Amino acid sequence: MKRTELLFIPSPGIGHLVSMLEFAKRLIQYDDRLFITILSMKFPNHDAYINSLVPSLSQSRVKLAHLPQVDPPPPELLNSPESYIYVYVESLVPHVRDALKHIVPSHSNSETTHSQGCFVMVLDFFCMPMMDVANELGLPSYMFMPSNIGFLSSMLYLATRHDQISSELKESNPNEYSLKGFHNPVPWSALPQAYFCKDGGYSACVKMAQRFRETKGIIVNSFEGLEAHGATSFNDGETPPIYMVGPVVNFKGQPHSSTDHVQNNRIFKWLDEQPQSSVVFLCFGSVGTFDASQLREIASGLECSGHRFLWSIRVQQPTIIDEILPEGFLERIGSKGMICNEWAPQVEVLAHNAVGGFVSHCGWNSILESLWYGVPIVTWPVYAEQQLNAFQMVREFDLAIELRLDYRNRGHNQLVTAEEIGNAIKKLMEGDHNVVMRKKVKEMSDIARKSVEKVITNGKEENRRGEWDQLDGS
Repeated sequence: MKRTELLFIPSPGIGHLVSMLEFAKRLIQYDDRLFITILSMKFPNHDAYINSLVPSLSQSRVKLAHLPQVDPPPPELLNSPESYIYVYVESLVPHVRDALKHIVPSHSNSETTHSQGCFVMVLDFFCMPMMDVANELGLPSYMFMPSNIGFLSSMLYLATRHDQISSELKESNPNEYSLKGFHNPVPWSALPQAYFCKDGGYSACVKMAQRFRETKGIIVNSFEGLEAHGATSFNDGETPPIYMVGPVVNFKGQPHSSTDHVQNNRIFKWLDEQPQSSVVFLCFGSVGTFDASQLREIASGLECSGHRFLWSIRVQQPTIIDEILPEGFLERIGSKGMICNEWAPQVEVLAHNAVGGFVSHCGWNSILESLWYGVPIVTWPVYAEQQLNAFQMVREFDLAIELRLDYRNRGHNQLVTAEEIGNAIKKLMEGDHNVVMRKKVKEMSDIARKSVEKVITNGKEENRRGEWDQLDGS
């Protein structure tokens, strides 16, 4: 075989970008005939991560090609993040076409190789409009799904349903949904908010999902030990082959500023002083924020639980954290808890042996990180497909404690009470249930690690456990 050039196009979301680029870095370890070009979009919060990769990529077979800056979509589209991103991606199609004309020889097609090898496009699921460029150039397209088979199933269901009922799903629908790959019927409240959105979210999801089956294959950031039933259910002759390549985890975490380094040192000095598996870690993702009333309930719930905690706080409005927490809270908890503002090194924290539980927004990257390090989760989904992830972790896999499965931070005036929070943390950290859950999560951690131990290199199976251990420091 001649060299193969993979043309990766990640979507703007930082969670999407990280997992896709980590997958690219993993791929080049497998075969020295693989070369990867990443077409990078200019988007807020991307530059720090992209720039952090440049030194490591300069000596590898991965290179970056930056797409031009384009005007952002109209601000009214922000009512639906999915629609906003989809319109943004569509506006870049001409620039992708121009970029690929300089990379891909004009006579290249999916059936032909030449002196420069063959070319294949790998698209994030938000980047389905780029398939038109691939088709023009005669290139095969594969889709990269940074989430799981469960979310893939819900998107394919949406596309099929749209052929029969071309309207948004209805909230408070008493009917449950039978989704391929799920053992249990799925309630409407576990489905992504975009499926109910009349402001472009539903339309964007349908447009993307309708093209999934046009791809040559679907690459999913999950693993058979977790979602074997889901993967098998799509051997239906209609869905392209599914390749489970996970867990793809960024063991080094996100880049951060010099001020964050100070907080980083403070966090780990405190963690080093705590007993093993005694700390509850609370972190809700890059855009998971709460108002003052909810933050006060969290604080009271933590105090009521009596357990040590590390809490990463993001607030909806700039403020002094001390002023919105319950009066005297910081004095009462003393050294038993730590609050970090805005940023926490999530991967490194989950890897620390003092951490025994994780109150999480259930983003898929966070779930994979927690499973890798064997840290049980309390589910508090906030946005995107996180409600469905939480439903899977609790109802399908029995690998998490339910706090909420249906919480949403947009348009729903919900308050999770201190009593609920305290009880969920106690259930996570105490008693027989804690022992059983911790054992299950540890078993899944072992399965996750074994799924990346063996790789195929030049037709020969090799054991790479040592390389992964070196990467994540375990």
